[in-house]
Amino acid sequence: MSPTRQDAWSQDEDLLLAEVVLRHIREGGTQLQAFEEVGKQLSRTSAACGFRWNSFVRKQYKSGIELAKKQRKELKKQNQNAEIDRKEDILEEEPVTLSSHGNSISFETVIQFLDGLYKKAETSSGVESALVRSNEKIQVLEKKTYSLVAENERLTKNLKAIEEDYRSLIEIMERARKMVVLQETDRQQKVKFQMDKNGNLERVEK
Repeated sequence: MSPTRQDAWSQDEDLLLAEVVLRHIREGGTQLQAFEEVGKQLSRTSAACGFRWNSFVRKQYKSGIELAKKQRKELKKQNQNAEIDRKEDILEEEPVTLSSHGNSISFETVIQFLDGLYKKAETSSGVESALVRSNEKIQVLEKKTYSLVAENERLTKNLKAIEEDYRSLIEIMERARKMVVLQETDRQQKVKFQMDKNGNLERVEK
């Protein structure tokens, strides 16, 4: 497994990030999925890709984002129309139970049929609501991720600054220690002894 990169982004990497994000927008995917895809290709974390997109790349592709959203709406309409056509085909193929009154459909059969359609509509509505809630949660988590990435970068810079200050302090202390040692050595070298008139040794400094 390749190590996670933390070096500067190149233009080609920014272009790849934009292409993948716009494709996911067009196809109805999430930005988080796009960041994960780009992260695997570039050996970067998805959080780093998200931070790069929101802090720099997204500003360069405002018109592209709007176009991708329009294409997504058109694709969604096409899918909905296809789903409606499919349901209509199924309904046309479903056999209708005939009453004993010849070829006419009984009122009870119609009620049961409509009740079934209503239950299917309720189920579909519930799924769509759950999907909307899930997308909202994803967006909230994405925002938290970007905030954490920014906070991590800020703390990393602060840590580097503290380490540099610490090294500078150690260097100053080391220079001070050497100066004290040199001064002490110099002072000791200047001390001499001489004999007084009584024959005793006394220390004489230069």
